[in-house]
Amino acid sequence: QVQLIESGGGLAQAGDSLRLSCAASGLTFSGYAMGWFRQPPGKTREFVAAIGWVSKSTYYANSVKDRFIISRDDAENTVYLQMNSLKPEDTAVYYCAAEQRHSPMVIAPIRPDYWGQGTQVTVSS
Repeated sequence: QVQLIESGGGLAQAGDSLRLSCAASGLTFSGYAMGWFRQPPGKTREFVAAIGWVSKSTYYANSVKDRFIISRDDAENTVYLQMNSLKPEDTAVYYCAAEQRHSPMVIAPIRPDYWGQGTQVTVSS
């Protein structure tokens, strides 16, 4: 059974940093592209960032590019999202996601096969 367990969410002030973690189990981690999505209050879920395997290529939404960094540790089956210079509009439930794929690259948002349960991030001004 595949499980994606997020942690690291919480309250922050504008300009602060937070790091989200997602521990994966029940899958061959190195064969999956991993990503983060978020759902702001009253809005639909949106793509945030993705990272491929092997090459560890990355792809970001324009709204977070240059502020957020996605990374992965294949030895720990964990993907991270370092969020810097947080803004109130970053307030959302953040979801970890996994897509099994043959290509090691990511050049677009992933299409998840699996989702985590989500972790709340709230940024105050």
